[in-house]
Amino acid sequence: MAKASKAAVKVSITPLHDRVIVKPAAAETKTAGGIIIPDTAKEKPQRGTVIAVGAGKADEPMTVKVGDMVLYGKYAGTEIALEMEDLLIMRESDILAII
Repeated sequence: MAKASKAAVKVSITPLHDRVIVKPAAAETKTAGGIIIPDTAKEKPQRGTVIAVGAGKADEPMTVKVGDMVLYGKYAGTEIALEMEDLLIMRESDILAII
């Protein structure tokens, strides 16, 4: 998998405490064998790019930073639509790994 570019996406929202805002990666449209996946059968992506990070808790500093490509749980976070983009806001503990 390719590393996400470090180009920052401008957002007009700042997450609080240990929350992060993630832009989900695009869903796959083809299988490895070349079969086109219809919209009704597409899975929700479980990876994305961090575009904003909260300050963290007093006793727990944040470990992710803007630009990190992360993996998160299938049902993690809350979907929000901001500036014509679909984003997720979630706690840092919902992030499973940085890739």
